[in-house]
Amino acid sequence: MTIALYPGAFDPITNGHLDIAIRAAKLFEKVIIGVYDTPDKNVLFNTEERLVLVRQSVADFPKIEAVSFGNLVVDFANEVGADTIVRGLRIGADFEREFAMAMMNKKLAPDCELVCLITSPKYQFVSSSLLKEVAGLEGRIDDLVPQSVVEALKKKTFSKV
Repeated sequence: MTIALYPGAFDPITNGHLDIAIRAAKLFEKVIIGVYDTPDKNVLFNTEERLVLVRQSVADFPKIEAVSFGNLVVDFANEVGADTIVRGLRIGADFEREFAMAMMNKKLAPDCELVCLITSPKYQFVSSSLLKEVAGLEGRIDDLVPQSVVEALKKKTFSKV
Protein backbone atom coordinates (compact mmCIF):
# COMPACT_ATOMS: atom_id res chain seq x y z
CA MET A 1 0.00 0.00 0.00
CA THR A 2 1.33 3.43 -0.88
CA ILE A 3 0.96 5.75 2.08
CA ALA A 4 1.69 9.47 2.10
CA LEU A 5 2.08 11.71 5.13
CA TYR A 6 0.78 15.28 4.96
CA PRO A 7 2.25 16.96 8.08
CA GLY A 8 1.52 20.38 9.52
CA ALA A 9 0.23 22.39 12.45
CA PHE A 10 -3.24 22.84 10.90
CA ASP A 11 -4.13 25.67 13.30
CA PRO A 12 -6.81 25.51 11.97
CA ILE A 13 -7.25 23.36 8.89
CA THR A 14 -8.32 25.39 5.84
CA ASN A 15 -9.98 24.55 2.54
CA GLY A 16 -6.52 24.96 1.02
CA HIS A 17 -5.20 22.20 3.26
CA LEU A 18 -8.18 20.03 2.34
CA ASP A 19 -7.58 20.69 -1.35
CA ILE A 20 -4.04 19.32 -1.01
CA ALA A 21 -5.14 16.28 1.07
CA ILE A 22 -7.97 15.35 -1.30
CA ARG A 23 -5.75 15.68 -4.36
CA ALA A 24 -3.03 13.61 -2.64
CA ALA A 25 -5.64 10.92 -1.93
CA LYS A 26 -6.02 10.56 -5.71
CA LEU A 27 -2.30 9.76 -5.97
CA PHE A 28 -1.85 7.48 -2.96
CA GLU A 29 -3.81 4.61 -1.47
CA LYS A 30 -3.84 6.32 1.92
CA VAL A 31 -3.04 9.83 3.15
CA ILE A 32 -2.29 10.45 6.80
CA ILE A 33 -2.67 14.04 7.91
CA GLY A 34 -0.10 14.42 10.66
CA VAL A 35 -1.12 17.13 13.13
CA TYR A 36 2.10 18.36 14.68
CA ASP A 37 1.80 18.29 18.46
CA THR A 38 4.51 20.80 19.31
CA PRO A 39 4.71 23.54 16.68
CA ASP A 40 7.30 26.26 17.26
CA LYS A 41 4.62 28.91 17.12
CA ASN A 42 1.74 29.99 19.30
CA VAL A 43 -1.37 28.05 18.38
CA LEU A 44 -4.99 29.06 18.91
CA PHE A 45 -6.21 25.46 19.11
CA ASN A 46 -4.56 22.79 21.21
CA THR A 47 -3.51 19.51 19.62
CA GLU A 48 -6.71 17.63 20.44
CA GLU A 49 -8.88 20.47 19.11
CA ARG A 50 -6.87 20.62 15.87
CA LEU A 51 -7.08 16.86 15.50
CA VAL A 52 -10.87 16.89 15.96
CA LEU A 53 -11.26 19.69 13.39
CA VAL A 54 -9.13 17.81 10.86
CA ARG A 55 -11.03 14.56 11.45
CA GLN A 56 -14.37 16.32 11.04
CA SER A 57 -13.13 17.92 7.83
CA VAL A 58 -12.03 14.63 6.23
CA ALA A 59 -14.84 12.41 7.54
CA ASP A 60 -16.23 11.91 4.01
CA PHE A 61 -12.87 10.80 2.59
CA PRO A 62 -12.12 7.20 3.60
CA LYS A 63 -8.58 7.29 2.18
CA ILE A 64 -7.62 10.15 4.53
CA GLU A 65 -7.05 9.87 8.26
CA ALA A 66 -5.59 12.18 10.89
CA VAL A 67 -3.10 11.41 13.67
CA SER A 68 -1.09 13.67 15.95
CA PHE A 69 2.67 13.39 16.30
CA GLY A 70 5.47 15.11 18.17
CA ASN A 71 8.69 13.76 16.69
CA LEU A 72 10.63 14.36 13.48
CA VAL A 73 8.44 14.19 10.39
CA VAL A 74 10.63 11.52 8.77
CA ASP A 75 10.56 9.41 11.94
CA PHE A 76 6.78 9.70 12.10
CA ALA A 77 6.52 8.85 8.40
CA ASN A 78 8.52 5.69 9.10
CA GLU A 79 6.28 4.83 12.08
CA VAL A 80 3.11 5.02 9.97
CA GLY A 81 4.64 3.30 6.94
CA ALA A 82 4.65 6.38 4.72
CA ASP A 83 7.43 6.60 2.15
CA THR A 84 6.28 9.96 0.81
CA ILE A 85 5.72 13.33 2.44
CA VAL A 86 3.17 15.62 0.81
CA ARG A 87 3.39 19.38 1.09
CA GLY A 88 1.41 22.22 -0.45
CA LEU A 89 3.01 25.22 -2.11
CA ARG A 90 1.12 28.52 -2.23
CA ILE A 91 3.67 31.19 -3.03
CA GLY A 92 7.37 31.49 -3.86
CA ALA A 93 8.40 31.86 -0.23
CA ASP A 94 6.85 28.45 0.49
CA PHE A 95 9.24 26.88 -2.00
CA GLU A 96 12.34 28.16 -0.21
CA ARG A 97 11.13 26.92 3.17
CA GLU A 98 9.96 23.56 1.79
CA PHE A 99 13.21 23.11 -0.16
CA ALA A 100 15.31 23.52 3.00
CA MET A 101 13.09 21.08 4.93
CA ALA A 102 13.17 18.61 2.04
CA MET A 103 16.96 18.62 1.95
CA MET A 104 17.16 18.03 5.70
CA ASN A 105 14.57 15.25 5.49
CA LYS A 106 16.47 13.65 2.59
CA LYS A 107 19.63 13.73 4.71
CA LEU A 108 17.81 12.11 7.65
CA ALA A 109 15.78 9.61 5.60
CA PRO A 110 17.19 9.12 2.08
CA ASP A 111 14.38 6.76 1.02
CA CYS A 112 11.59 9.15 1.95
CA GLU A 113 10.33 11.14 -1.04
CA LEU A 114 8.68 14.55 -1.17
CA VAL A 115 5.71 15.43 -3.36
CA CYS A 116 4.74 19.10 -3.51
CA LEU A 117 1.34 20.04 -4.84
CA ILE A 118 0.61 23.57 -5.97
CA THR A 119 -2.36 24.99 -4.13
CA SER A 120 -5.42 25.69 -6.24
CA PRO A 121 -5.56 29.36 -7.27
CA LYS A 122 -8.62 30.14 -5.17
CA TYR A 123 -6.70 29.22 -2.01
CA GLN A 124 -3.22 30.57 -2.78
CA PHE A 125 -3.60 33.56 -0.48
CA VAL A 126 -5.08 31.55 2.41
CA SER A 127 -3.02 30.86 5.50
CA SER A 128 -4.13 29.74 8.93
CA SER A 129 -2.56 32.79 10.57
CA LEU A 130 -4.31 35.19 8.20
CA LEU A 131 -7.63 33.42 8.75
CA LYS A 132 -7.27 33.66 12.52
CA GLU A 133 -6.58 37.37 12.25
CA VAL A 134 -9.59 37.98 9.99
CA ALA A 135 -11.85 35.85 12.21
CA GLY A 136 -10.68 37.73 15.30
CA LEU A 137 -11.72 40.98 13.63
CA GLU A 138 -15.13 39.52 12.77
CA GLY A 139 -14.38 39.09 9.06
CA ARG A 140 -16.15 36.54 6.90
CA ILE A 141 -14.15 33.34 6.28
CA ASP A 142 -16.89 30.76 5.79
CA ASP A 143 -15.86 30.03 2.19
CA LEU A 144 -12.22 29.45 3.19
CA VAL A 145 -12.56 26.86 5.96
CA PRO A 146 -14.86 23.92 6.75
CA GLN A 147 -18.02 24.83 8.69
CA SER A 148 -16.73 23.11 11.84
CA VAL A 149 -13.73 25.46 11.78
CA VAL A 150 -15.99 28.51 11.37
CA GLU A 151 -17.86 27.45 14.51
CA ALA A 152 -14.67 26.69 16.43
CA LEU A 153 -13.20 30.07 15.49
CA LYS A 154 -16.39 31.80 16.63
CA LYS A 155 -16.03 30.16 20.04
CA LYS A 156 -12.31 30.92 20.32
CA THR A 157 -12.36 34.49 19.07
CA PHE A 158 -15.89 35.51 20.10
CA SER A 159 -16.33 36.86 16.61
CA LYS A 160 -19.29 36.86 14.25
CA VAL A 161 -17.53 35.02 11.45
